[in-house]
Amino acid sequence: MKIAIVHDELMRRGGAEQVVLTMLKAFPDADVYTLAYNPEGTYPEYRNYNIKTSALQFLSKSVKWMQRLYFPFALWAMKAVKVHGYDVVLISNTHSAKYVDIDKNAVVFIYTYTPFRLAWNPTSYSQYNDSKGIHRWVFDKVVSYLRKVDKKAAQKGHFYLGMTNETSQRIKDAYDIRDVKIIPPDVKTRNFHVVEKPQDYYLLVSRLEFYKKADLAIEAFNRLGLELIVVGNGTKAEELKRLAKNNIEFRKGLSSEELAILYANCKALIFPQYEDYGITPLEANASGRPVIAYEIGGVLETMIPYDNDASRATAVFFKEQTVKSLIDAISLFETLEFDSKFIRAHAEKFDESVFMKELQKFVSESINLKLK
Repeated sequence: MKIAIVHDELMRRGGAEQVVLTMLKAFPDADVYTLAYNPEGTYPEYRNYNIKTSALQFLSKSVKWMQRLYFPFALWAMKAVKVHGYDVVLISNTHSAKYVDIDKNAVVFIYTYTPFRLAWNPTSYSQYNDSKGIHRWVFDKVVSYLRKVDKKAAQKGHFYLGMTNETSQRIKDAYDIRDVKIIPPDVKTRNFHVVEKPQDYYLLVSRLEFYKKADLAIEAFNRLGLELIVVGNGTKAEELKRLAKNNIEFRKGLSSEELAILYANCKALIFPQYEDYGITPLEANASGRPVIAYEIGGVLETMIPYDNDASRATAVFFKEQTVKSLIDAISLFETLEFDSKFIRAHAEKFDESVFMKELQKFVSESINLKLK
């Protein structure tokens, strides 16, 4: 059985890129197609695979340039990519992966993290929110066009997969899809370890973008005076550094081993954003560390919230995306005693071995169903 895996772009280190690595473990002989690939920007394991890129590869040397050229060049580039001669095409996508040209003989699986954010949720971008007059008019025209293109491309799938009940419903609503198989993204628990006595800092691991709400955490820790380490980079990095006081430290470009040490030794992970899934809370749990999270989105399906017994919980939730609500949650957390072994055992339920078995089983059963 000849398999191709198609992913949006391989230019950064994120949860989706980790999922694709697990897909490749499940189907190690698969070829990989993507919009653009930057070996230095994403996980080094990709160097071990046969990766084929679109024409945008020659112009898109960084995430910034990929985003600048996305409309309309990325759409054209991905539509020109021919994924032919495969029995199975497994698409991992939010935006452009499903635009590729697939021959009619292939069985197509589309794993969607969330429907294309710019098309279906443009208000999550500060650029859209800040636009006015003719700029907003142009933005709306682009959004309308993208919705049509995105919905049409989604119809080429024979079987659909999603991360959570919430994202499954979004997929159904956006693309008029009836059935979506839920397989939660995995956490590679082998990469993380538990220590007996963590240190006295909190941790935030995130791309530093508008919707990630790192500013909320920085303002809260400015007021509390507690130590916070922020790991990540993005368009808001310099702005956030100017906002932060001396008790907040920024780091970027860490190795997997360096990040694992930070996870293991932190008091808790701060997770202030509304995330469709969120792999970092599970990475913290795999390190035996609890999470302080905004009570919405994927954490509702991956975390066990504190409810009078911290020894059987993996997180403390805060209900409002405000500085006060986050400070109240941190203050509560400071009074609690969590069980690192229980937290680690919970994370192992989301291990990559579980994801691989579920995916292999679904693909096999679906192909047999399609052939009947």
